[in-house]
Amino acid sequence: MTVFLNGIGTAVPPHELPQDLVLDNARRILGPRYSQFERMAKTFTTSGVEKRYSMAPIEWFQHPRTWPERNQVYLEGSKSLFIETATACLESAGLQPEQIDTIVTVSSTGVATPTIEALAWKEMGFRTDVRRIPVFGLGCAGGVSGLSIAQAQAEARPGSHVLIVALEACTLSFRSDRLQKADIIATVLFGDGAAGACLSTSRSDNQLPHVELGAGQEEIWADTLGIMGWDVDEAGLGVVFDRSIPTFAEEHFAAATERALERMGMDRTAIDRFVCHPGGAKVVEAIEKSLELEAQSLDAERETLRNLGNMSAPTALFVLKRVLEQGHKGQMIACALGPGFTASFVPVRVS
Repeated sequence: MTVFLNGIGTAVPPHELPQDLVLDNARRILGPRYSQFERMAKTFTTSGVEKRYSMAPIEWFQHPRTWPERNQVYLEGSKSLFIETATACLESAGLQPEQIDTIVTVSSTGVATPTIEALAWKEMGFRTDVRRIPVFGLGCAGGVSGLSIAQAQAEARPGSHVLIVALEACTLSFRSDRLQKADIIATVLFGDGAAGACLSTSRSDNQLPHVELGAGQEEIWADTLGIMGWDVDEAGLGVVFDRSIPTFAEEHFAAATERALERMGMDRTAIDRFVCHPGGAKVVEAIEKSLELEAQSLDAERETLRNLGNMSAPTALFVLKRVLEQGHKGQMIACALGPGFTASFVPVRVS
C-alpha cells in the first residue's frame, strides 16, 4: 500500500536570536563562572549557525530559571507553534482539520499532560474521535522516527489522513548552573521550531511533487546510552552531548545505513539524495565522509543549520521541505541520529 506525503509545513517562534547576540549574552552570563568559556567561544563562529529562533526573548535567559518556569514557556509556546505548523500542513495538503484521523506528536523538550495536540484540539477543530499518538524521548531522531510512525499508521488504515508534528523548544534548556561543556555546545547550536506533514494512502490534489514514503527502519547501538539525551534535576533538563558524536557517526553511520537499506530491499547505488538531520557542522561533515558523499553536497542541511540552528526533532523535516523546494527528484533516504544511540531512516521517493 503506497503512502503519500500530501502536505508539509514548518514554523518557528517569534524571537530571533542572531549568533553574535547569543555569544554576547553567553559571555556575560557564563564567562565569569566558567573558566574555559573563552577557549570554547570560538565554537560560536565555527558551528555553522548564524541565527536561530526561541520561544523566549533573549532577556528571559539572563536569570536562572526553575523547571516550572521553563515548562510553562514550553506549554504556551508549543500550543501556538503546533497550531501554526498543523495549519500550514493542512493548507499544503488541501485538507480540513476534521479530515484528520490520526495525530502523531513528537516532542522531548518539555512535559505536557494533556499533550500538545490536546491543548490545541479545540482551536484546530479536530474531530472528537481523532486518534492521538504522543511520542517522547526520541530527541534529534524524532522527526524521522515520527515520520516512520505516521507512515505505518497511514499504511495500516488505508484512506485515513495522518498528521505528524515534531516540535521542540531546545533553547529553554539553557543552563547557567551546571557549567559543563555540553551546555556550552547546546547554547551554540540549539534553536526552537516545529515541522509536520500530512500522510495518506490517498493522493491529494495539491502543489507538492509526487512524494511516496516507504516503511522506516531504525538501528540502536549497544552500550551507547550515554552519548546523547537529558539529565533531569530540580532545575530542569540538562543536555547530554558526548564529544564522540561526530567521530562515532563517521565510523559507524555508513554500516548502519547499509544494514537499513538491506532491510528495505534497496541498494546504496540507487539512492539519489540523503536527507539528513544536521546536528552540527561537524556532524554534517562526518555524515558526508561516512557515506562517501561529495564534500559540501548536503547543502540544504547546512542552510537549515545556518538559519535555524539545531532544533532537534523537526530539523530533518525542515531539510526535507527545503530539498523538495529545490526540485530534487528520485530515491531519497531521510535519516537522523538520536538518543539511544539510534539511527533512524525513512525512504522517500519523489517523482
